[in-house]
Amino acid sequence: MFPVLLKIGPVKIFTYGFFLALAFLSAIYLSGREARRLGIPTQIFYDLCFYSVLAAIVGSRLLYVLLEWPAFAEHPWKIVALWEGGLVFHGGLILALVVAFYYMHVHALPRRTTLDALAVGMPMGQFFGRIGCFMAGCCYGAPSNLPWAVTFTSPETLCPLKVPVHPAQLYEAFLALGVFGVVYWLRTRKRFEGQLMLTYFFLAGTVRFTVEFFRDLSDYRGPVFFGWMPATQLVALSIALISGALLLYFLRRFKARPPR
Repeated sequence: MFPVLLKIGPVKIFTYGFFLALAFLSAIYLSGREARRLGIPTQIFYDLCFYSVLAAIVGSRLLYVLLEWPAFAEHPWKIVALWEGGLVFHGGLILALVVAFYYMHVHALPRRTTLDALAVGMPMGQFFGRIGCFMAGCCYGAPSNLPWAVTFTSPETLCPLKVPVHPAQLYEAFLALGVFGVVYWLRTRKRFEGQLMLTYFFLAGTVRFTVEFFRDLSDYRGPVFFGWMPATQLVALSIALISGALLLYFLRRFKARPPR
């Protein structure tokens, strides 16, 4: 679509980088408001967000580089070119959670309550992040003849040119917006601490698993399992199933507890 948002002389502001920044800022803002409502020390929580964001960037980029290593082996300086697109959500999620759990342990934060606060902002961040992917042309969809198929024409895009494709990035973006609506609605209705994060994991994993069916096969997503399922889709399915099972278990355990 529009990989470059603004160009001033030799300086380029990439659309992907702009929306990535917007993703993190919106997620931190919404999660910070929820943390304040839940009585979590604000300054410590914002520090947690800062370190988690750094971990998310490193983890998501690292996994993308590993999946696309042949291309990066030829141009290793491209590894740090985040503004050109190329982040894998699951890699960022895993490393961010590792860092978050360590930080919560060090500062004695209530883990489940803190995770719930984080969950409020995460789907909104995912929404803006996928808009950025769409603008850059990464994570592109399979060829399509549907009326809403999109055709990328910019030579700087990461998507195949002049081929109508599914706007897979937008599918995930607007589904993530729906996930945000569900999680936000549950804020004052949850039955146990940690319910918001488990709900987010379940819905986000389901969304990603579904959207993967509309992705193009030429966009490498890791080894293929069972003859048809790329690694990214398998990870998404695993997240959905595990979090869904835990969600069901805790809901049954706390079913007699009235809503908060």
